[in-house]
Amino acid sequence: MKKRILLLAGGQSGEHEVSLMSARSVLAALPRDQFDVTAVVISKQGRWLPPTDTQRALETGLSVQGGDLVLHRAASAEGYDAVFPLLHGPMGEDGTIQGMLTLAGIPFVGSGVLGSAVSMDKVMTKQVLASAGIPQVAWRLAVRREWQDRPEEVRERAAELGYPLFVKPANLGSSVGISKVHDATELDAALDMAFGLDRRVILEAMTKHKPREVEVGVLGNDAPIASPVGELSFEAEFYDYKTKYTEGHAQMHIPAKLPKEVSERIRELALQAFKALDCAGLARVDFFYVAETDELLLNEVNTMPGFTTTSMYPKLFEAAGLSYSELVTRLVELALEKR
Repeated sequence: MKKRILLLAGGQSGEHEVSLMSARSVLAALPRDQFDVTAVVISKQGRWLPPTDTQRALETGLSVQGGDLVLHRAASAEGYDAVFPLLHGPMGEDGTIQGMLTLAGIPFVGSGVLGSAVSMDKVMTKQVLASAGIPQVAWRLAVRREWQDRPEEVRERAAELGYPLFVKPANLGSSVGISKVHDATELDAALDMAFGLDRRVILEAMTKHKPREVEVGVLGNDAPIASPVGELSFEAEFYDYKTKYTEGHAQMHIPAKLPKEVSERIRELALQAFKALDCAGLARVDFFYVAETDELLLNEVNTMPGFTTTSMYPKLFEAAGLSYSELVTRLVELALEKR
């Protein structure tokens, strides 16, 4: 008997369009002999769109506002065996949808409330990983009220880290709102932009030598496995939104050309982070590797990474022998396994 799957896409974050691209790939890949899939697009205004508007949004890749569809008609997920919340960023990847589905008693793909919320918040992620002994770059926290009332204190924290440094909103993904600050003259503008997007902002030091950006996929629940390690290369100063989503601006190298012992260390740390953050189902764990000092630093954990057929996460598991269709099928199985 086919399993009925509700696929949620779109959402209210700046990654709305990325989610639609991921959803089209997953819809095409879930085996029709095993699953009966219904898609619902959530508009940027938070409305759950009816079938006609959902279809139009998926076909065009454009945001559709839609009418006043009553939320509980879609949110109850009555009659569905599992939900695939293919939502990136705030209001989707941060524990909000996961909390609603947990209350409704519906199995879903990916991490639960705790793992989703902690992994989405860069401050909490860093604190949890520090307690687990996982190495990271030096960082400082600043909050919007401090910047408004005591800006010199925030500037002093930046000076402690040294320049150049990165300024990042604490709760956004896809490099949205991130600035590379070369010196003190660029700091205020970067902070103003970041605080316009979030009330908490992270200041991050840069490594002395330019790091290599490497990523590994994790798949599973309580007994997760790690994929081969992949590496990103690009000409931009850092892996910003434009570089991430403009074709040809970045290249993936799978497997990464690293010493075997370094690759194994990356995979072990990724699994350690996955468990420390109480993740489930899937995650992509990103690292900086500084070859000159043999230093490995965890950058971030993504509990619902980009999921097109050309995205890094599925490509990593393809290198491990798991096809895209097999991967999305396994993710639904893991959701049902959690129940």
